[in-house]
Amino acid sequence: MTPPFTAIIPARYASTRFPGKPLIDLGGKPMVVRVAERAQASGARRVVVATDDRRIFDACEAHEVAALMTRADHPTGTDRLSEVVAQLRLADDDIVVNVQGDEPLIPPAVIDATAVHLAANAQAAIATLVHPIRDVGEVGNPNVVKCVLDEGGNALYFSRAPIPYARDEWRPEIKGIPEHLPIYRHIGMYAYKVGFLKAFPKLAVPAIERFEALEQLRALAHGYRIAVLRVNEALPPGIDTPEDYERMKARLAAA
Repeated sequence: MTPPFTAIIPARYASTRFPGKPLIDLGGKPMVVRVAERAQASGARRVVVATDDRRIFDACEAHEVAALMTRADHPTGTDRLSEVVAQLRLADDDIVVNVQGDEPLIPPAVIDATAVHLAANAQAAIATLVHPIRDVGEVGNPNVVKCVLDEGGNALYFSRAPIPYARDEWRPEIKGIPEHLPIYRHIGMYAYKVGFLKAFPKLAVPAIERFEALEQLRALAHGYRIAVLRVNEALPPGIDTPEDYERMKARLAAA
């Protein structure tokens, strides 16, 4: 059974690679509205867009999607979630799922599954997803974040480096993925306990986060447990660039 949870969709207008991305048109609706509709089709009891831009707020209101205005100076998306849970006055044990605003094809069942996994792991503050890496080209790609798990299915570490490293098979170079090597690609879906989100802005930024540029390492560095759900495949592609947008439009037109 899916536990009660709130889905929050952070949506910023400013973007280095694609300014105004949340408002791009997908079949007559802004992308952020398409994402909200996916979240509404999940088991979420409430879906809220969190934005620092009035244009996004107004677009959500025009399509009857709940939205909240937040500060514009948050250093991370998790800091923005912290402000939102305070505005919503959520309890520390409540669950929030962070749904990325640039994934208009996100399966509602995946949103549910992330919340369910956190609820099933009482000692965890966070739940997230991984899938097996099958393409050797992803192993050494620093844009592909890897996750190493303990025997209980909790995250030990996240890195842009090829970990775990198959020492014998990969000398002198990485040519293939050895059978049974537990190498996983991190999927950026998160469920959080609200208590963690309230604490997050006060946590010191550790060196590992600064060097890897991975904010989930802050949680691990401060002793928070991250429960990891393994799925078989990657999620449908999101939209990071104008080129991604053109591919998405073609995909939707062919559907």
